[in-house]
Amino acid sequence: MYSLIHKTENAHEDSIWTCAWGRPKKKDTQLDNEDSRDSMQSNNDEVTEYIVTGSVDDTVKVWEQKDGSLKLKHKLTGHSLGVVSVAISSDGNKCASSSLDSSLRLWDLELGEKISSIDVGPVDIWTVVFSPDDKFIVSGSHAGKIHLYGTESGKQEQSLDTRGGKFTLSVAYSPDGKYIASGAIDGIINIFDVAYGKVLRTLEGHAMPIRSLCFSPDSQLLLTASDDGHMKLYDVKDANVAGTLSGHASWVLGVAFAPDGQKFASSSSDHTVKIWELAQRQCLHTFNDHSDQVWSVKYHPKKNNLLVSVSEDKAINLYEYPQ
Repeated sequence: MYSLIHKTENAHEDSIWTCAWGRPKKKDTQLDNEDSRDSMQSNNDEVTEYIVTGSVDDTVKVWEQKDGSLKLKHKLTGHSLGVVSVAISSDGNKCASSSLDSSLRLWDLELGEKISSIDVGPVDIWTVVFSPDDKFIVSGSHAGKIHLYGTESGKQEQSLDTRGGKFTLSVAYSPDGKYIASGAIDGIINIFDVAYGKVLRTLEGHAMPIRSLCFSPDSQLLLTASDDGHMKLYDVKDANVAGTLSGHASWVLGVAFAPDGQKFASSSSDHTVKIWELAQRQCLHTFNDHSDQVWSVKYHPKKNNLLVSVSEDKAINLYEYPQ
């Protein structure tokens, strides 16, 4: 049964534009050891899980998720002009946030303390992600450039040029670490080869802003969401369109793959969250539990049927559906 299992109303004082979901990894646990992996899986309920949200009210909030309910753990302040993007490191211990105040901030999720602040100059930063190995924080800006900052150094380590591209609204890093994709306000998508630092593919599938994009867990597909109301799937290797999906009545603001890559979710300014099946390219269910546009949707890192969405209505919703 598809169901809304929890709603936190008025989670922020203003619109919530971004969210991320993470699970801190236990220290000294050898994940490649079969016994340790089984042990971790059997103790899943004991592992703290975090949902991080960012709002136009300038705050980042860290929530503990347990048994389908949320408890506020930290309220992180210091940004101005709204928090528009948050990301959690793959080790689950750090959070990066970006704001239109031209700053990136790195936070310790457990302690709720700022680790560092990166001043990126007079640019609007609309998106921030971690590299899969957590060594870099990647951001895109209205200048059309993609910058990689050292997580430890806080300094710019690399810059990728979108060939005179326009305002970058969205960035994604492939799980295999080989590619970075960016979506621009003019609908242009660039896929970069990270090793060579150059544009590998330029895709022109949309004519309107790309609000969100993400790679499939196997890094073979790129899913894009646009103000044109459509989503497109691209084969990363050949840059071919592998599918076009329609169904939202307005802008598609967020997309996210389930951990197993068989399903994905989308959120829209039509107030809905939709669940899609990849193989059949069809919508399986529509959630109508927000009262305003839904800016972001994210899956649980390990569970294929559990996801969170945040909205202009200031609410955080948790959903669950059959495996």
